[in-house]
Amino acid sequence: MTQFANQFMIAMPSLLDPGFTRTVSIICEHNDQGALGLVINRPIDLNVGDLFEQMELKTDDHELATQPVLQGGPVSQDRGFVLHEEKGPWESTMSISPELQLTTSRDILEAMANGEGPTRALMAVGYAGWGAGQLESEMGANSWLSADYAADILFDTPVAQRWTAATALLGIDPHQLSSEAGHA
Repeated sequence: MTQFANQFMIAMPSLLDPGFTRTVSIICEHNDQGALGLVINRPIDLNVGDLFEQMELKTDDHELATQPVLQGGPVSQDRGFVLHEEKGPWESTMSISPELQLTTSRDILEAMANGEGPTRALMAVGYAGWGAGQLESEMGANSWLSADYAADILFDTPVAQRWTAATALLGIDPHQLSSEAGHA
């Protein structure tokens, strides 16, 4: 079985599911049970400052406070996820790779609000989930392209440009992609 953990999944134009059209997801976990990922290019109408306010946290970091919160996917939209680079002492952290971590505990948000969190991080609510064999089946149906994870796309590229930038990792001009699925 091909493992897609720490890979970008780039939605092909033929993927018409409105929840995933022109999305880029980072696959956080992939095994024989299925896959879990976060969509990294779908902002919701909430920024980190708003989220902190709802959680009764305060920050003086304007750049952090204005960062968009992302819709990580359609599953468990009441759960929050922090995707970040540095390992830390946070309670519920999963290593995606030596460079990339996923934390779901409140303590990382408190650390971020106090200026003690990871230097580069993004926040999402909800996640994308695939059952056993589902992601592989969708790859075979030409719904997704996979590309190696690139930190600059995840943390430095504006949200609206991430799909085009991720596609460019493969040397592909996204405007040349067909919405028609086919196999040679």
